Amino acid sequence: MLPLCYNSATVATSNQGSVRLFRFSGIDVFLHWSWFVVAVYEIQQRAGRYSSIKWNIIEYLGLFLIVLLHEFGHALACRQVGGTANRIVLWPLGGVAYVDPPPRPGAMLWSIVAGPLVNVLLVPVIFGIGYFCRHAGLYLTVPDLSPLLRTILVIDVVLFVFNILPVYPLDGGKILWSLLWFIFGRARSLMIAAVLGFIGVIGFIGLAFWSRDVWLGAVAAYMLLNCWGGLKHAQALLKIAKLPRRDGFACPRCNSKPPLGVFWKCSNCQQAFDTFQSGAVCPTCSTRFDMTRCLDCGWGYPMDQWAAANLIPVNL
Repeated sequence: MLPLCYNSATVATSNQGSVRLFRFSGIDVFLHWSWFVVAVYEIQQRAGRYSSIKWNIIEYLGLFLIVLLHEFGHALACRQVGGTANRIVLWPLGGVAYVDPPPRPGAMLWSIVAGPLVNVLLVPVIFGIGYFCRHAGLYLTVPDLSPLLRTILVIDVVLFVFNILPVYPLDGGKILWSLLWFIFGRARSLMIAAVLGFIGVIGFIGLAFWSRDVWLGAVAAYMLLNCWGGLKHAQALLKIAKLPRRDGFACPRCNSKPPLGVFWKCSNCQQAFDTFQSGAVCPTCSTRFDMTRCLDCGWGYPMDQWAAANLIPVNL
Protein backbone atom coordinates (compact mmCIF):
# COMPACT_ATOMS: atom_id res chain seq x y z
CA MET A 1 0.00 0.00 0.00
CA LEU A 2 1.29 3.45 -0.88
CA PRO A 3 1.94 5.88 1.97
CA LEU A 4 -0.51 8.74 2.38
CA CYS A 5 0.87 12.27 2.48
CA TYR A 6 -0.60 14.54 5.13
CA ASN A 7 -1.67 17.96 3.89
CA SER A 8 -0.21 19.97 6.73
CA ALA A 9 2.80 22.06 7.62
CA THR A 10 6.10 20.24 8.04
CA VAL A 11 6.39 18.85 11.56
CA ALA A 12 9.80 19.10 13.18
CA THR A 13 11.35 15.89 14.40
CA SER A 14 11.22 15.57 18.16
CA ASN A 15 14.26 16.49 20.22
CA GLN A 16 13.00 14.60 23.26
CA GLY A 17 15.85 13.54 25.52
CA SER A 18 18.30 16.02 23.98
CA VAL A 19 19.84 19.20 25.36
CA ARG A 20 20.28 22.16 23.03
CA LEU A 21 23.92 23.29 23.21
CA PHE A 22 24.14 26.16 20.75
CA ARG A 23 23.16 27.47 17.33
CA PHE A 24 25.70 28.17 14.59
CA SER A 25 24.99 29.37 11.06
CA GLY A 26 21.31 28.57 11.54
CA ILE A 27 22.04 25.01 12.68
CA ASP A 28 20.92 23.91 16.15
CA VAL A 29 23.22 21.44 17.92
CA PHE A 30 21.68 19.03 20.43
CA LEU A 31 23.33 16.55 22.77
CA HIS A 32 21.41 13.47 23.88
CA TRP A 33 21.34 12.87 27.64
CA SER A 34 22.83 9.37 27.22
CA TRP A 35 26.03 10.97 25.91
CA PHE A 36 26.87 12.16 29.41
CA VAL A 37 26.38 8.67 30.89
CA VAL A 38 28.59 7.04 28.27
CA ALA A 39 31.17 9.82 28.59
CA VAL A 40 31.56 9.16 32.32
CA TYR A 41 31.88 5.42 31.70
CA GLU A 42 34.41 5.76 28.87
CA ILE A 43 36.53 8.31 30.73
CA GLN A 44 36.72 6.05 33.78
CA GLN A 45 37.54 3.02 31.63
CA ARG A 46 40.49 4.84 30.07
CA ALA A 47 41.82 6.21 33.36
CA GLY A 48 45.53 5.63 33.88
CA ARG A 49 46.58 6.41 30.32
CA TYR A 50 47.62 9.89 31.37
CA SER A 51 49.03 11.49 34.49
CA SER A 52 45.66 13.04 35.29
CA ILE A 53 42.06 12.18 34.45
CA LYS A 54 41.64 15.68 33.02
CA TRP A 55 43.52 14.49 29.94
CA ASN A 56 41.02 11.65 29.53
CA ILE A 57 38.28 14.27 29.60
CA ILE A 58 40.12 16.34 26.97
CA GLU A 59 40.53 13.22 24.84
CA TYR A 60 36.80 12.51 24.95
CA LEU A 61 36.02 16.14 24.15
CA GLY A 62 38.36 15.75 21.17
CA LEU A 63 36.19 12.87 19.95
CA PHE A 64 33.14 15.09 20.49
CA LEU A 65 34.69 17.88 18.41
CA ILE A 66 35.69 15.57 15.54
CA VAL A 67 32.17 14.13 15.30
CA LEU A 68 30.64 17.61 15.50
CA LEU A 69 32.86 18.96 12.69
CA HIS A 70 32.04 15.88 10.59
CA GLU A 71 28.31 16.54 10.95
CA PHE A 72 28.72 20.24 10.19
CA GLY A 73 30.47 19.16 6.99
CA HIS A 74 27.30 17.32 5.96
CA ALA A 75 24.99 20.17 6.96
CA LEU A 76 26.91 23.02 5.33
CA ALA A 77 27.45 21.05 2.11
CA CYS A 78 23.74 20.28 1.96
CA ARG A 79 22.94 23.98 2.23
CA GLN A 80 25.51 24.76 -0.45
CA VAL A 81 23.55 22.70 -3.00
CA GLY A 82 20.23 24.27 -2.03
CA GLY A 83 19.06 21.74 0.55
CA THR A 84 17.82 22.15 4.10
CA ALA A 85 19.93 21.37 7.16
CA ASN A 86 19.11 22.97 10.48
CA ARG A 87 19.76 20.37 13.17
CA ILE A 88 22.54 18.14 14.46
CA VAL A 89 22.08 15.62 17.27
CA LEU A 90 25.06 14.01 19.00
CA TRP A 91 24.65 10.75 20.89
CA PRO A 92 26.92 7.92 22.12
CA LEU A 93 27.09 6.11 18.78
CA GLY A 94 28.08 9.24 16.89
CA GLY A 95 26.18 12.13 15.38
CA VAL A 96 23.25 12.71 13.05
CA ALA A 97 22.99 15.72 10.76
CA TYR A 98 19.39 16.11 9.62
CA VAL A 99 20.01 17.03 5.99
CA ASP A 100 17.53 17.18 3.12
CA PRO A 101 19.42 17.87 -0.13
CA PRO A 102 17.59 18.42 -3.43
CA PRO A 103 16.48 15.09 -4.95
CA ARG A 104 19.29 14.73 -7.47
CA PRO A 105 22.35 12.47 -7.23
CA GLY A 106 25.01 15.18 -7.41
CA ALA A 107 23.47 17.14 -4.54
CA MET A 108 23.15 14.00 -2.42
CA LEU A 109 26.72 12.94 -3.21
CA TRP A 110 28.27 16.25 -2.16
CA SER A 111 26.15 16.40 1.02
CA ILE A 112 27.46 12.99 2.08
CA VAL A 113 31.07 13.23 0.87
CA ALA A 114 31.63 16.48 2.76
CA GLY A 115 31.47 14.69 6.14
CA PRO A 116 34.38 12.27 5.59
CA LEU A 117 36.22 15.06 3.77
CA VAL A 118 36.32 16.97 7.05
CA ASN A 119 38.11 14.02 8.67
CA VAL A 120 40.67 14.06 5.84
CA LEU A 121 41.29 17.79 6.31
CA LEU A 122 41.73 17.32 10.07
CA VAL A 123 44.76 15.06 9.55
CA PRO A 124 47.17 17.83 8.42
CA VAL A 125 45.67 20.13 11.08
CA ILE A 126 46.52 17.64 13.84
CA PHE A 127 49.97 17.08 12.37
CA GLY A 128 50.45 20.85 12.25
CA ILE A 129 49.51 21.20 15.92
CA GLY A 130 51.91 18.39 16.79
CA TYR A 131 54.71 20.04 14.79
CA PHE A 132 54.19 23.32 16.62
CA CYS A 133 54.10 21.63 20.03
CA ARG A 134 57.31 19.71 19.32
CA HIS A 135 59.28 22.75 18.16
CA ALA A 136 57.88 24.91 20.96
CA GLY A 137 59.14 22.38 23.52
CA LEU A 138 55.66 21.68 24.84
CA TYR A 139 56.17 17.91 24.66
CA LEU A 140 58.93 18.25 27.28
CA THR A 141 57.00 20.51 29.62
CA VAL A 142 53.65 18.74 29.09
CA PRO A 143 54.43 15.01 28.56
CA ASP A 144 50.74 14.07 28.21
CA LEU A 145 50.33 16.27 25.15
CA SER A 146 52.11 13.91 22.74
CA PRO A 147 50.02 10.77 23.48
CA LEU A 148 46.87 12.93 23.49
CA LEU A 149 47.49 14.20 19.95
CA ARG A 150 48.41 10.71 18.74
CA THR A 151 45.17 9.32 20.16
CA ILE A 152 43.08 12.09 18.62
CA LEU A 153 44.74 11.43 15.25
CA VAL A 154 43.95 7.72 15.54
CA ILE A 155 40.34 8.54 16.47
CA ASP A 156 39.96 10.77 13.42
CA VAL A 157 41.44 8.17 11.04
CA VAL A 158 39.39 5.30 12.51
CA LEU A 159 36.18 7.32 12.24
CA PHE A 160 37.02 8.14 8.62
CA VAL A 161 37.75 4.52 7.68
CA PHE A 162 34.63 3.27 9.47
CA ASN A 163 32.37 5.88 7.87
CA ILE A 164 33.47 5.22 4.29
CA LEU A 165 32.73 1.50 4.46
CA PRO A 166 30.24 0.88 1.63
CA VAL A 167 27.56 -0.29 4.04
CA TYR A 168 24.25 1.57 4.21
CA PRO A 169 23.47 3.74 6.23
CA LEU A 170 27.13 4.68 6.81
CA ASP A 171 28.47 7.52 4.68
CA GLY A 172 30.15 5.02 2.38
CA GLY A 173 26.84 3.26 1.79
CA LYS A 174 25.12 6.56 1.02
CA ILE A 175 27.95 7.54 -1.31
CA LEU A 176 27.40 4.23 -3.11
CA TRP A 177 23.67 5.04 -3.32
CA SER A 178 24.44 8.46 -4.82
CA LEU A 179 26.81 7.00 -7.43
CA LEU A 180 24.35 4.27 -8.39
CA TRP A 181 21.64 6.92 -8.62
CA PHE A 182 23.31 8.29 -11.77
CA ILE A 183 22.85 4.88 -13.42
CA PHE A 184 19.76 3.23 -11.94
CA GLY A 185 17.70 6.15 -10.67
CA ARG A 186 16.80 7.15 -7.14
CA ALA A 187 14.62 4.23 -6.05
CA ARG A 188 16.52 1.29 -7.55
CA SER A 189 19.88 2.64 -6.39
CA LEU A 190 18.56 2.98 -2.84
CA MET A 191 17.26 -0.58 -2.94
CA ILE A 192 20.65 -1.88 -4.12
CA ALA A 193 22.46 0.07 -1.40
CA ALA A 194 20.05 -1.17 1.28
CA VAL A 195 20.36 -4.83 0.21
CA LEU A 196 24.15 -4.58 0.20
CA GLY A 197 23.84 -2.91 3.60
CA PHE A 198 22.10 -6.01 4.99
CA ILE A 199 25.13 -8.06 3.94
CA GLY A 200 27.42 -5.63 5.74
CA VAL A 201 25.22 -5.69 8.84
CA ILE A 202 25.53 -9.50 8.99
CA GLY A 203 29.29 -9.05 9.04
CA PHE A 204 29.06 -6.46 11.83
CA ILE A 205 26.81 -8.74 13.90
CA GLY A 206 29.25 -11.62 13.49
CA LEU A 207 32.17 -9.38 14.47
CA ALA A 208 30.24 -8.13 17.51
CA PHE A 209 29.62 -11.70 18.73
CA TRP A 210 33.20 -12.74 18.00
CA SER A 211 34.71 -9.78 19.85
CA ARG A 212 31.92 -9.66 22.48
CA ASP A 213 31.72 -5.93 21.90
CA VAL A 214 28.44 -4.46 23.14
CA TRP A 215 28.97 -1.15 21.34
CA LEU A 216 29.63 -2.87 18.04
CA GLY A 217 26.43 -4.84 18.55
CA ALA A 218 24.51 -1.61 19.17
CA VAL A 219 25.94 -0.11 15.99
CA ALA A 220 24.92 -3.25 14.06
CA ALA A 221 21.37 -3.01 15.42
CA TYR A 222 21.18 0.67 14.43
CA MET A 223 22.42 -0.14 10.93
CA LEU A 224 19.93 -3.01 10.60
CA LEU A 225 16.99 -0.73 11.41
CA ASN A 226 18.20 1.88 8.92
CA CYS A 227 18.71 -0.71 6.18
CA TRP A 228 15.16 -1.92 6.69
CA GLY A 229 13.89 1.66 6.57
CA GLY A 230 15.90 2.32 3.41
CA LEU A 231 14.47 -0.79 1.76
CA LYS A 232 10.88 0.22 2.59
CA HIS A 233 11.56 3.74 1.35
CA ALA A 234 12.93 2.39 -1.94
CA GLN A 235 9.85 0.19 -2.40
CA ALA A 236 7.58 3.19 -1.80
CA LEU A 237 9.56 5.31 -4.28
CA LEU A 238 9.26 2.57 -6.93
CA LYS A 239 5.49 2.41 -6.47
CA ILE A 240 5.19 6.20 -6.66
CA ALA A 241 7.33 6.32 -9.81
CA LYS A 242 4.91 3.95 -11.61
CA LEU A 243 1.80 6.02 -10.86
CA PRO A 244 0.05 7.98 -13.64
CA ARG A 245 0.72 11.71 -13.31
CA ARG A 246 -1.52 14.78 -13.39
CA ASP A 247 -0.83 17.44 -16.00
CA GLY A 248 -0.98 21.13 -15.18
CA PHE A 249 1.02 20.94 -11.93
CA ALA A 250 4.67 20.36 -10.98
CA CYS A 251 6.60 20.41 -7.73
CA PRO A 252 8.55 23.70 -7.50
CA ARG A 253 11.51 21.84 -6.03
CA CYS A 254 11.92 18.57 -7.96
CA ASN A 255 9.69 19.39 -10.97
CA SER A 256 7.79 16.10 -10.59
CA LYS A 257 4.15 16.04 -11.63
CA PRO A 258 1.80 14.91 -8.83
CA PRO A 259 0.31 11.41 -9.08
CA LEU A 260 -3.34 10.83 -9.83
CA GLY A 261 -5.19 9.42 -6.85
CA VAL A 262 -6.18 9.90 -3.21
CA PHE A 263 -2.65 10.00 -1.78
CA TRP A 264 -3.09 13.01 0.52
CA LYS A 265 -4.69 12.72 3.93
CA CYS A 266 -6.54 15.44 5.80
CA SER A 267 -4.90 16.14 9.16
CA ASN A 268 -8.29 17.21 10.54
CA CYS A 269 -10.74 14.41 9.63
CA GLN A 270 -8.14 11.80 8.57
CA GLN A 271 -9.86 11.19 5.22
CA ALA A 272 -7.80 10.54 2.09
CA PHE A 273 -8.41 12.69 -0.97
CA ASP A 274 -6.81 14.01 -4.15
CA THR A 275 -5.72 17.50 -3.16
CA PHE A 276 -5.14 18.62 -6.75
CA GLN A 277 -8.63 17.59 -7.79
CA SER A 278 -10.23 19.48 -4.89
CA GLY A 279 -7.94 22.53 -4.96
CA ALA A 280 -6.20 21.81 -1.63
CA VAL A 281 -9.55 21.59 0.18
CA CYS A 282 -10.67 18.45 2.00
CA PRO A 283 -13.96 17.37 0.34
CA THR A 284 -15.14 15.77 3.60
CA CYS A 285 -14.64 18.51 6.21
CA SER A 286 -13.87 21.50 3.94
CA THR A 287 -10.54 22.18 5.62
CA ARG A 288 -8.31 24.31 3.38
CA PHE A 289 -4.56 23.64 3.31
CA ASP A 290 -1.94 26.29 2.64
CA MET A 291 0.75 23.73 1.81
CA THR A 292 0.61 20.64 -0.40
CA ARG A 293 3.44 18.17 0.00
CA CYS A 294 5.21 16.44 -2.87
CA LEU A 295 5.24 12.64 -2.68
CA ASP A 296 8.54 12.49 -4.56
CA CYS A 297 10.75 14.90 -2.60
CA GLY A 298 8.68 15.48 0.55
CA TRP A 299 8.62 19.29 0.37
CA GLY A 300 5.44 21.32 0.66
CA TYR A 301 4.36 24.35 -1.36
CA PRO A 302 1.15 26.39 -1.89
CA MET A 303 -1.06 25.15 -4.69
CA ASP A 304 -0.45 28.26 -6.83
CA GLN A 305 3.30 27.52 -6.80
CA TRP A 306 2.60 24.00 -8.04
CA ALA A 307 0.68 25.47 -10.97
CA ALA A 308 3.32 28.11 -11.69
CA ALA A 309 6.18 25.58 -11.60
CA ASN A 310 4.48 23.63 -14.38
CA LEU A 311 5.09 26.57 -16.71
CA ILE A 312 8.80 26.96 -15.87
CA PRO A 313 11.26 24.22 -16.95
CA VAL A 314 13.64 23.21 -14.17
CA ASN A 315 17.12 21.83 -14.88
CA LEU A 316 17.94 19.05 -12.44
